[in-house]
Amino acid sequence: MPRLEKVYLKNNVMGLISNGTQNILEEESHIKDVLSRIVVEMIKREWPQHWPDMLKELDTLSKQGETQTELVMFILLRLAEDVVTFQTLPTQRRRDIQQTLTQNMEKIFSFLLTTLQQNVNKYRRMVGAPQERDALTTPQKTDLAQEPKAQANCRVGIAALNTLAGYIDWVAMSHITADNCKLLEMLCLLLNEPELQVGAAECLLIAVSRKGKLEDRKPLMVLFGDVAMHYILSAAQTADGEGLVEKHYVFLKRLCQVLCALGSQLCALVGSDSDVDTPANLGKYLDSFLAFTTHPSQFLRSSTQITWGALFRHDILSRDPLLLAMIPKYLRASMTNLVKVGFPSKTDSPSCEYSRFDFDSDEDFNAFFNSFRAQQGEVMRMACRLDPRTGFQMAGEWLKYQLAALVDIGPMISKTGEGLCSIFSPSFVQWDAMTFFSESVISQMFRTLDKEEIPVNDGIELLQLVLNFETKDPLILSCVLTNVSALFPFVTYRPEYLPQVLSKLFTAVTFEVIEESKAPRTRAVKNVRRHACSSIIKMCRDYPQLVLPNFEMLYNHVKQLLSNELLLTQMEKCALMEALVLISNQFKDYQRQKVFLEELMSPVANLWLSEEMQRVLSDPEAFISYVGADNKIADPVLEDPSGLNRSRISFCVYTILGVVKRARWPTTLEEAKAGGFVIGCMPSGNPIYRNPCTEQVLKLLDNLLALIRTHNNLYMPEMVAKLGETFAKALDMLEVEKNAILGLPQPLLELYDSPVYKTILERMQGFFCTLYDNCFHILGNAGPSMQQDFYTVDGLASQFLNSAFVNLNNIPDYRLRPMLRVFVKPLVLSCPSEHYETLLCPMLGPLFTYLHVRLSQKWQVISQRSILCEEDTADDNPESQEMLEEQLVRLLTREVMDLITVCCVSKKGAAEHNSSAAADGDDDEMMSTDVTPPSSAELTELGKCLMKQEDVCTALLITAYRSLSWKDTLSCQRTTTQLCWPLLKQVLTGNLLPDAVTWFFTGVLKGLQTHGQHDGCMAALVHLAFQIYEALRPRYAELKAVMEQIPEIQKESLEQFDSKLLNPTLLKVADKRRKDNFKRLIAGCIGKPLGEQFRKEVHIRNLPSLFKKVKPSLETDVLENNEDGEGLTALFEP
Repeated sequence: MPRLEKVYLKNNVMGLISNGTQNILEEESHIKDVLSRIVVEMIKREWPQHWPDMLKELDTLSKQGETQTELVMFILLRLAEDVVTFQTLPTQRRRDIQQTLTQNMEKIFSFLLTTLQQNVNKYRRMVGAPQERDALTTPQKTDLAQEPKAQANCRVGIAALNTLAGYIDWVAMSHITADNCKLLEMLCLLLNEPELQVGAAECLLIAVSRKGKLEDRKPLMVLFGDVAMHYILSAAQTADGEGLVEKHYVFLKRLCQVLCALGSQLCALVGSDSDVDTPANLGKYLDSFLAFTTHPSQFLRSSTQITWGALFRHDILSRDPLLLAMIPKYLRASMTNLVKVGFPSKTDSPSCEYSRFDFDSDEDFNAFFNSFRAQQGEVMRMACRLDPRTGFQMAGEWLKYQLAALVDIGPMISKTGEGLCSIFSPSFVQWDAMTFFSESVISQMFRTLDKEEIPVNDGIELLQLVLNFETKDPLILSCVLTNVSALFPFVTYRPEYLPQVLSKLFTAVTFEVIEESKAPRTRAVKNVRRHACSSIIKMCRDYPQLVLPNFEMLYNHVKQLLSNELLLTQMEKCALMEALVLISNQFKDYQRQKVFLEELMSPVANLWLSEEMQRVLSDPEAFISYVGADNKIADPVLEDPSGLNRSRISFCVYTILGVVKRARWPTTLEEAKAGGFVIGCMPSGNPIYRNPCTEQVLKLLDNLLALIRTHNNLYMPEMVAKLGETFAKALDMLEVEKNAILGLPQPLLELYDSPVYKTILERMQGFFCTLYDNCFHILGNAGPSMQQDFYTVDGLASQFLNSAFVNLNNIPDYRLRPMLRVFVKPLVLSCPSEHYETLLCPMLGPLFTYLHVRLSQKWQVISQRSILCEEDTADDNPESQEMLEEQLVRLLTREVMDLITVCCVSKKGAAEHNSSAAADGDDDEMMSTDVTPPSSAELTELGKCLMKQEDVCTALLITAYRSLSWKDTLSCQRTTTQLCWPLLKQVLTGNLLPDAVTWFFTGVLKGLQTHGQHDGCMAALVHLAFQIYEALRPRYAELKAVMEQIPEIQKESLEQFDSKLLNPTLLKVADKRRKDNFKRLIAGCIGKPLGEQFRKEVHIRNLPSLFKKVKPSLETDVLENNEDGEGLTALFEP
């Protein structure tokens, strides 16, 4: 555009600002916005080089009146946003403008402050300052003529605050703290001005949240002074005193954030080298902070937790008497805050009204509250580390109160039974909160106090009260059991109470609301029984020595329960057996433990090895019939003729799993030798242990593998056709699993009130799902448990291939995932290297070859589906089903890539790399910086072993490189950083075909096309492409041909890059520079986010440089240019 036209345009736009818009109160905001943006676009192209007086002109405009001043504020704000926040300019222009802004910042800041001060003063004079307004009984009416004028000043004030907010974030701290922190003082003052308080709080928050040198941040401590504290407190009280008004509530949230940020600054500055003392007003600050922690809004309460945690953790502040005096108050507040009330759909608490502003649904609130409660638990434990006794005393008082209180079930009717609590009942929410509180503080007390200081008598008194408490309400009983577990450590001081505790827990194991009821148990009842079982297991795991003297009593009790087949579910029976096995580990005598396990497992062995069971387990048709999946059921809720058969199979599988998981040899070598558990040594000198359960379990292995084979064969189309009408979907996923994969929340009430399985079909689905998982859990635990006795089973690899890996084509993704995760991966991790050739390679080779084919086909279907999406095809496959299938393919892909990584790549380098990266910055930074694979990522012995087999090697390489362009970002990033290069490096020394090399390289470029929009993936893929090109280009000219096909590639730059790469003497440029050049070359194939793909590029030309380049000094210049010394005379010329 010619210069004259530019001047004409600029003058006209400035004229529009001067007198082309309507009054500040009447003009539409979008007009103001566009007008200010036009000026900013001119500034971005012309300032400072061609428009040096821009700031003066804006200053002149602002003197014309409020309308113009507001527009000037908009211009300055949009300019800062484009240049600093969004950086939407070429680098050179951005640097020019930002440096000029910085040079003029003192003037700009002074202008903003003056504008703010003048307009606020005018506004306050017209409407009467707040203090005066409060003093007058009748509010002072503003003169009607003055009203618009006051509003105009107010608007300018708001605009000035918004503009300040755009600058405070990045300008030098000295501008914020200039003039004895005049800006901060002014912002504090405005907190009491209703129209301006939100903007003022926003600015204050940005200022107080600044990072940077501690020395620069010291002046912020002025906010702990009397004046600032007074204004902040009175603003909070006023805003809160006027009830729930959205505007005031938003302000309170900002103010709360300001106090939190102040707390962070306090923790950073006190005790650091910047010699800042604890402020005199710390008490006042803590009081005001506590007011937010006790506010009815659950959101405000939760906002304060991180800062409390930082204060309680701080080396110096945590010893301050004022903070220590706060601990009882904080714990009291927590007692209220832990009570789960405030659901937006309810009206049973003052919090509900606030929750309606903050949460869209009860599910949202529930998810928020669960994480808030966990956070509180952390902070309460920190507080109790400083003052353990107070916490314990409060927990004791609350527990006693709750035990004596009458049960209030509230208006909701529970489906579990008449007169019982639902999860919203007032009594249950109190019990629930009290239980969480006591658990947190009691566990911390045992960690903090010395043994002699523990208040044993008080603890035992509480335990007795809890043990004597009787209730028929399953939700309350569950809380009672948690309190028994929390108080159990006191029993280590008084072992005589152990039988009472056991008796309480065993009574709960067989808990029913109505004895002998035929109706299915609700989840609340099942939870109580499961809770009691897990408490017994936990007790036997953590305190085996304490329980050992009572072993016989425990054993007889369990035998009595097991004798009645219908009394317990299979899971409950096995939990009790697991507890016995844990105690038997304390015999420390191989022979005695082996005899005990034989006796314990004999009912299982008899049942599992019976002829009928052998027939059922090895024939799919017989199996379907035995478990009742071929029937047509008339009443799908009550009628279940084959339930007992299913429970027998479950019982056997659960028991084998429990024994394999829990039976172990003693931890110390001396005890293991003395007990007869060691049978020799490895060549490396490590002892070889034997597990007392080995003989029993191996006896049952053949039938277990037969069951797995049968289960896999159930998915054959001819077998699926044999399922009864009621059970046609018996092998499908449970709804709960589907919801978990799709990320849908569970309805709140259903969790406790409905039966666990509503129909017999759900029960059958649950049976198949759990059975399948548990069979693989047994195989996954067998290696670590039985070690060489398991790995040396005759023909184990072929047995696996003929059972677990049979009929994989028909096995759905949701069944294949757990098999890889709970069986194959643990087996790989625990298998000693001497069994790689005999066990792992023969098994993993065919598996990886198969998985590669399967995943490729699945992803091909997905990509074709997304192509067909545009053509509206009628399909009987609903969208939610497609989403589910796609998400399952993603999850399976991650599982497979994880398994290949575990098999092939040693994690040593990766672990070190990750820890250093994590120390350097948070996740976002790690995602956005150059993600380079750890240089020491090497292939494992197993990896090398697998890569020797040509077909397996091909499958692994193709899976890894093809997966880069599958639409799963997480999998792509992990594979790129951990797997691709180590695998390729292994085959570099061999004779790779040119086609293979170009295929690998193209695979990475395709990955960039798919995932280039994600910084983390892009950085990792660019690095990988760079590594491949640098390593292989000298041997394969074909790679250059691939590069030439990249869109928009600059041929000259490629030639230059190539010639340097092929000529080692020219390779002086640092690795980082070479990689940046390479990234520029391949930019044409890096995918962009959807929002940028069709964006019209705006080209802003660079202006003459503001800063002259320094010329090389004359001496060197002359000497270098005149090799023969002719020009030396020039040095001496006058």
